[in-house]
Order: sequence, then structure tokens, then C-alpha cells
Amino acid sequence: MTDSPTTDRALPEELVRLVSADNFRDVAGAGAGYPTRDGRHVRRGVFYRSNELQLTAEDATTLADLGVAMIHDLRGSQEIEAHPDTEVAGATWQHVEVSGIPMEMVEGLHDTDAAVRVMRGVYDAFVRDPQARASYARLLTDLATGDLPQLFHCTAGKDRTGWAAALLLEIAGVDRATILADYLLTNDVSSATREKYLALIAEHLGEEKAAVYEPAMIVEESYLQTAYDATSELYGSVDGYVTDGLGLGSETLERLRARLVE
Repeated sequence: MTDSPTTDRALPEELVRLVSADNFRDVAGAGAGYPTRDGRHVRRGVFYRSNELQLTAEDATTLADLGVAMIHDLRGSQEIEAHPDTEVAGATWQHVEVSGIPMEMVEGLHDTDAAVRVMRGVYDAFVRDPQARASYARLLTDLATGDLPQLFHCTAGKDRTGWAAALLLEIAGVDRATILADYLLTNDVSSATREKYLALIAEHLGEEKAAVYEPAMIVEESYLQTAYDATSELYGSVDGYVTDGLGLGSETLERLRARLVE
């Protein structure tokens, strides 16, 4: 079965960066794309990930020029109402909600250990929560069947989006060390935004609160590992989670792999 995307657009060798969405990037990485365990590469220009799309006109044009056909917004309704996505010409927008960091829990944090526990709980819920599984199943199905290229995002583009990107790379056959390195790139590419918000917290709530909140504003290996641990506990493996937990059939997974790998 083949379902390989074709495009006449010349892709840049390095990552396209957006001034107004600093965690926007190609799921496949830069250059030739991430290598897979069978000696191939993840195809670039197919799936993109991002933080919220509060875009300048220039950045919206960049996404339109990339040909983005579908935008999947993983945020909650309140997040969307507060910061609606900028319209991208030619792209269909759809809401696929996954619960993120509970703000009431973050606001009540008193130390960094508590913040880390909250973050691990978020990733555990990606696997255990039925609503989260239904949303990820819908997202992956749409990525397998909808027009290309497609983009998915949440608010910071690090947790809900990070787990979705990790799943795509797992399905493509990328090794776990490369997936982890890609996941951790958020801490580098979105450092300016993180520092801006930490400075605001320090200014209004005090330096000690900035330190307490910081674990909720970064990604860490232990967060992603929590999701992997839950997949192993409940489904035996990521493959078991994708097939039994998300209910994706072999045809959908083959379509995804055909789109992901060249």
C-alpha cells in the first residue's frame, strides 16, 4: 500500500522558523529528516508542530506558502477563547481537545517537587485518560487521511504536542534516543518565550515563584518517560497503546507510515 505525499515545493535544508511561534518546527527535523531504524528517513514537509498560532501577517503567509492544509488545535476552549489562532489561508482549522496542565494546580504550587509531580501527572493522563486517548486517536487518524501538509499545536507546543510528535516518530520507526532529543529541543527553541514569562512571574509574584513554576514551563526526560511507563503498564508497549489504547487499525498505521517515511 502506498500513500506517499508528493510536492513540487522546494523545502529549505534547515528548519523554517517563525518569529511569532518560536516552537514551530517540522516533525521530521532538519536536513534529510530523522533516520529510522530500517535505514530510511522521516519525510519533511508533511507534518508540522507548533505552539499557539498568534501569528504575524508574515508568519501566517509563511505557513500558507508551506501549503498547510489542516491545523489541529489541541487546546481547551478557554485557551482558544483567550488566544484564538490566526487564520492561515488555505488551511482548515479543527479543535481536537486534550487536557493540558491544570492551571488551578499550578497556581497552588509551593515547591519545584510539586511542579514536577503535576507535570508527570499530565503525561500519565495522556495515556490513561479515555478522553485524551479519543483525541489522540482522532488526531492520528486525521493525520493519516487528511490533505497534506498538516500542523498540530497546543499552547506552548511542548506537552500535548510533544506526545503527539513522539507518537508519530515512534510509528515512523525512529529510535527512542532521537525521539527524546527532538522532544527536548523545545527547551532550546522556545527559551526566549520561557524567559519572558518567568521574568513576568518574578516581577509580579517574586523570584521564588518563578523557580517554582519553571518545571511547568520546560520539558524533561522524566515527563516523557512517565507517558512511556504508562503505555508499558497498561498496553505492554507503544505499539499496544496505539492499537489497543487508541484503536488504530493496521490500515491507518500503514497510511501514516507511508506519509512519514521515505
